[in-house]
Amino acid sequence: MKLPLCCCVLLVLLLTPSFCHGGNILVFPAEGSHWINMDILLQALHSRGHSLTVLRSTKSWYIKEHAPHYKSFTVPVERSIDEKFISKTVADFLQFERGALPLTSFLFSSVGVIGVFFEAHSAVCELVSAVLDDAALMKTLNESKFDLVLTDPCWGGGAILAKYLNLPLVYNVRWLTPMEAHFSIAPSPLSYVPVTGSGNTDRMTFLQRVKNVILYLVTYTQNDVLAKQIYQPTCDKYLGPDHDFNQIKTDADIWLMRSDFVFDYPRPTMPNVVYMGGFQCKPAKPLPEHLEEFVQSSGEHGFIILSLGTFINELPDDLANEIAAAFAKLPQKVIWRYKGKRPASLGNNTLVVDWMPQNDLLGHPKIKLFVAHGGTNGVQETLYHGVPVVGLPLFFDQYDNLLRLQERGGAKILSVSTVEKDDSFLKAIQEVLTEPSYRMNMQRLSRLHRDQQVKPMDKALFWIEFVMRHKGAAHLKAQSYNMSWFSYHSVDVVLFLTAAVLLVTLTSFMFIRCLFRAVCKHKVKYE
Repeated sequence: MKLPLCCCVLLVLLLTPSFCHGGNILVFPAEGSHWINMDILLQALHSRGHSLTVLRSTKSWYIKEHAPHYKSFTVPVERSIDEKFISKTVADFLQFERGALPLTSFLFSSVGVIGVFFEAHSAVCELVSAVLDDAALMKTLNESKFDLVLTDPCWGGGAILAKYLNLPLVYNVRWLTPMEAHFSIAPSPLSYVPVTGSGNTDRMTFLQRVKNVILYLVTYTQNDVLAKQIYQPTCDKYLGPDHDFNQIKTDADIWLMRSDFVFDYPRPTMPNVVYMGGFQCKPAKPLPEHLEEFVQSSGEHGFIILSLGTFINELPDDLANEIAAAFAKLPQKVIWRYKGKRPASLGNNTLVVDWMPQNDLLGHPKIKLFVAHGGTNGVQETLYHGVPVVGLPLFFDQYDNLLRLQERGGAKILSVSTVEKDDSFLKAIQEVLTEPSYRMNMQRLSRLHRDQQVKPMDKALFWIEFVMRHKGAAHLKAQSYNMSWFSYHSVDVVLFLTAAVLLVTLTSFMFIRCLFRAVCKHKVKYE
């Protein structure tokens, strides 16, 4: 029996909501490598039917204006954290690191970057102001009926925007302004939780714990004092003086943490923290023909790749020549992502490229070693594929990331200042290539990392959609976010109890004293 056309149409309309639940997401991203992993998450959200709108500045160099999986609004700004700013900052770091002593390096990385910190976050405030002052843009955003704001909290702008629009907030996070995000939301005992930049593990000596506390105080000052000084005027202007930036930035519904406990050290956490370390990793795809031909020509020796990340496109000539000369002495083939001047000592076994499919190369059967700077994305990919590492950390969290692999027996770390001394770079590569334990340990870590009930990307997508379905996740937020430091640490309770004990003790003492005097006086009279 045939149904009338109107009944068929009605049936389709009734059934459609049961499988079509696309949300509307506003994205306030960060540039560079942070955008690379954010974009992977956006592509996955788009594939599930969600609509994505990205806010970018006119000075964005990684975030493209046009893309098939999102639409964008480009906001005009006078200054930004652009490629020129990043390149200069990185060059200054690299120049300092090559001649620095351990103590001066520690002081520079913790205190000497305060000027850069101010400039970068001030630029983010200007971008937020440009968005909120654009009446036409704000009218469009308000009419778009977004379900949530997705942002990277290494900058504070996304949290302010979410608060202004009164939307749930989801973080794609590892850093909260300058501090590793756990320190702002979870109990973090400094006796075994190392501060990023300390170079400590979770097993610290007394002096290392002293260093850990000092660095925590420095980063706490940057995070809770300096950052507030920069962002609070913006909060006061657009949200009102009763909104504290330090509370706004920790008020996210879900924290999608780009880490896991195969990579990181065990530590206390919170119910609204979702671990998705390695969410961007996936099985290797076939290489382009010219790269496949090159790696196959390596024979039984295999090949090595070198990448120093998004921000390092070139090195000082003498350093680049030292690295190239070391590679030339190896039987392996080498693929080096490098945009600088071609090193004079470059060997015939080394292929220099502007870009490489890093994940696909790490998953190739002939890969032997990854020479890496220690960025989070690269560390997670090499962990996923089980490839041993020689690390050349340059700045920020890179040494600490590589240290986690070295402590587990999968990597060897060199400082940039020692690369040119006594063939140390060549010796480190040869050690990792010839000692089987490095590969065995990395493959063991890879098995642990992959052995999960739910894939990291699936966890991330579920919790983003959870926030959209339930208009937030307030039931997962601890009350600690709204407490002052002295209430959180029960300082007021300790002081009250101390005062009470002192009062009881003093009262008892006075009572005993008076009683003793009365007894003595009565005794004297009796005699």
